[in-house]
Amino acid sequence: MTATASAPDGLGTRPAPAPVAVGPGRRTRTVTLLVALVAGLVVASFAAAGSGQLPIPFDQVLGSFLHGIGIDLGPMPTHPRGDDTLWQVRFPRVAMGIVVGGALAVAGALMQGVFGNPLAEPSVVGVSSGAAVAAATAIVFSLTFAGDWTVAACAFLGGLVTTLVVYALSRSDGRTEVVTLVLTGIAVNAVAAALLAMLMFLGDTQAREQIVFWQLGSLNGSRWQYVAVVAPLAAVGVVAAMACARSLDLLALGERSARHLGVHVERLRVLLIVVVALLTAAAVSFCGIVAFVGLVVPHLVRMVTGPGHRTLIPASLLAGALVLVVADTGARTLVAYADLPLGMLTSLVGGPFFFWLLRRTRRTSGGWA
Repeated sequence: MTATASAPDGLGTRPAPAPVAVGPGRRTRTVTLLVALVAGLVVASFAAAGSGQLPIPFDQVLGSFLHGIGIDLGPMPTHPRGDDTLWQVRFPRVAMGIVVGGALAVAGALMQGVFGNPLAEPSVVGVSSGAAVAAATAIVFSLTFAGDWTVAACAFLGGLVTTLVVYALSRSDGRTEVVTLVLTGIAVNAVAAALLAMLMFLGDTQAREQIVFWQLGSLNGSRWQYVAVVAPLAAVGVVAAMACARSLDLLALGERSARHLGVHVERLRVLLIVVVALLTAAAVSFCGIVAFVGLVVPHLVRMVTGPGHRTLIPASLLAGALVLVVADTGARTLVAYADLPLGMLTSLVGGPFFFWLLRRTRRTSGGWA
């Protein structure tokens, strides 16, 4: 039997995942998807590490990796700078792509679960725009309180603060309405866009170029020390997301039903918004804004796994990592001796998908609620 529930705060109706046993066909499909995503991510990661201006064969990339972790198996790179290139430049970049892609996809899955809407993504609550304004402020005014980490630290703090401001402004009578939260996020995003334009006007040519490059997103310049900062924050966010997976499934039945089943809806919503801000702010702090990953990946995964978040979250994590590794490989190799902006590539793919998603949602729901 299929349950139909009202989305929170009158955002329309949608099929809701009733807490029933998963059929063997769905379970087999889910396991197959997870195995395929893991295998695809491993292959794509080693292929990405071997691609570039200095091509390194796949078996040599694998051999270098195994030697690096203490397993003497497989051939080492024959080029004299091959091993250094892999461990100092390419492996950190691939690792950052895995972490950032997974974090953004999980954040998108959480946003779509909280809002009960497949069109939701992390930028709705202003975390990306707040991070951009904070990063631009550090660039224009040459802030150096954290040394080389200043721009990243400002971006992370800006994203978190903006999200908390949006949440505080959307609260009324001790509760938060989703519609009010969305409208507040739109207003804050508009103010942030104006502030960003003003900062670009105040900055010199070099500062404007830095701001534009940061907004377009790139994994260029990733280092192990940056990965060591982003990965623990992303891991905390993913663990928190998995801990809330069952509550998100119950929330899909509607707020009233979720409360009767023991879910503290307001507390859950606050926690998940903070988790989304943590994941997104950590992802954009070093890499800039990478658009559409949080929108496209969870929606595609949901088509295969269904709406259950205990499967959706880990599958989105793997799929987001795979998508960003492949996209970054394209950014490095599509144009010779050029590093294309990563956010531009994801937008070129995600934009048409978003138009398709709009048409599909309107057709299946019979119009906008």
